[in-house]
Amino acid sequence: MAAPVTPRPSLIRPRSQLGAVGLASDHSAAATASSRRRRDFVFVVNPSGANGRTGKQWKQLLPHLRSRLADQCNICECVTSGPSHAIDVTREAIKDGADAVIAVGGDGTLHEVVNGFFWKGSPVRALDRGPDHLTTLGLIPLGTGSDFARTFGWSNDPRQAIDRIVRGVKSKLDIGMMEGSNGDPHFFVNVADIHLSAKAGYFASMYKRFGNLCYVLGALRGFWGHTNRDLRIKVNEGDWTTVDKATALCIGNAKFFGGGMKITPTADPFSGDLEVVILQNFKWYDFLLKLHRLYAGTHLPVNGVSSMRVQSIEVAEVVPNGDIFVQSDGEHFGFLPTKFSVLPGAVDFFC
Repeated sequence: MAAPVTPRPSLIRPRSQLGAVGLASDHSAAATASSRRRRDFVFVVNPSGANGRTGKQWKQLLPHLRSRLADQCNICECVTSGPSHAIDVTREAIKDGADAVIAVGGDGTLHEVVNGFFWKGSPVRALDRGPDHLTTLGLIPLGTGSDFARTFGWSNDPRQAIDRIVRGVKSKLDIGMMEGSNGDPHFFVNVADIHLSAKAGYFASMYKRFGNLCYVLGALRGFWGHTNRDLRIKVNEGDWTTVDKATALCIGNAKFFGGGMKITPTADPFSGDLEVVILQNFKWYDFLLKLHRLYAGTHLPVNGVSSMRVQSIEVAEVVPNGDIFVQSDGEHFGFLPTKFSVLPGAVDFFC
């Protein structure tokens, strides 16, 4: 999925400037200052997130970040320049032995950073830190949606996020994995979804400049010409069964998507499984009448809604047309068929 890894730019600056610091240079400085190795924390920043607000907020946040963390670790800043760049810099940071990689931005930035923890389906490891060294994932939510943070009840206050990182409490976070028809693995941390919601998300990405209104605009575009479709599913490597008139199928590692919709309300990213919620035979007016329940997470008893907990689920069309949208963490993935599975406790996470 990602573009080939590009060579790391040599943007080595004095640490007082908090620039994109090479890890090797910080190791030297730390060795001079103390025999105890200082930790390397890499902050991956999407400056264009939230219509450029992320970049501005990050600059304002730097003095506070220095005051809380600079005496504990080497702070390395990597500012992304385009799609997939966060994947590349995360992989390089982990190979170089980073102790933590922190996504600074919204769900899209977090999605790329999570994918950077893997390469060809396997975890990326440090080249010279030994097999027991693990890089911890962190998050400073500054994006448009920040749906993943909602699962934990976190606000978009970056100072609270820094407090979590300073405390250093970690848990083993589940990661979702998806494989399309080409077999290449792709990873998600929040929610993956199929058909109407994925199509709406695809169009919503075109309206990000309107903030959270992009989700409404995307839904309107998604409904245009939409028809419910019969799908086939295979749960936990069992037999294929048919889901008639599927409107949307959502696979949740966490609870929220679409700017605050609690679509998979019982999902738990530390549980070792995924929650699957299926909407069947919904019309446009059903969404209007039941929208408040979808946002509140009280929709599971509604007619046409079903849910299950799985370790894996394969989804395909009954009559293959290759036009059923699939997305993960709000990012367009492709089209059916797709297999989804969970990697329990795959990544250490500051929480």
